[in-house]
Amino acid sequence: MSRIDETLPFEPVRIAVLTVSDSRSLEEDRSGTVLVERLQGAGHHLADRKILPDERAEIADQLRAWCADPQIDVVISTGGTGLTGRDVTVEAHRDVYEKEIDAFGTVFTMVSMQKIGTSAVQSRATGGVANGTYLFALPGSPGACKDAWDEILLKQLDYRHRPCNFVEILPRLDEHLRRK
Repeated sequence: MSRIDETLPFEPVRIAVLTVSDSRSLEEDRSGTVLVERLQGAGHHLADRKILPDERAEIADQLRAWCADPQIDVVISTGGTGLTGRDVTVEAHRDVYEKEIDAFGTVFTMVSMQKIGTSAVQSRATGGVANGTYLFALPGSPGACKDAWDEILLKQLDYRHRPCNFVEILPRLDEHLRRK
């Protein structure tokens, strides 16, 4: 069973938050605010925060820019993961990924099933890695952001989480890009 090893030091990571919405402003961005409050409450650093419209190329460009920034370890986006024609966040993420974390979407669906039942099938939450940076695309509802953070990301972004976590392998994500 997973657990937190209190004998290890906590290691904060630097997280950027992207809200994908055609209609929200920063003041109205409840989902982005939920993520910021939770990541800061856990001891992590907010590296940047933006809102972009549902435009695949703009989203992918922003993800690439953050992946190129050595001051950002993790990017979490919210919004645009549904099934409508304007929902292009997942496609933008996949345009950027070097590797997809297939089980992230599966585990998110399992968590969602406990909260919203079969409506969970409408989410296309995803996770991946690019240029040594973790990327996660979450649905646009505050409840979904809470569930993803509380049930998955809080633990996986804590170096003390056992038996394993995303933080301990963070330094090795880009090892294939380094010279030997």
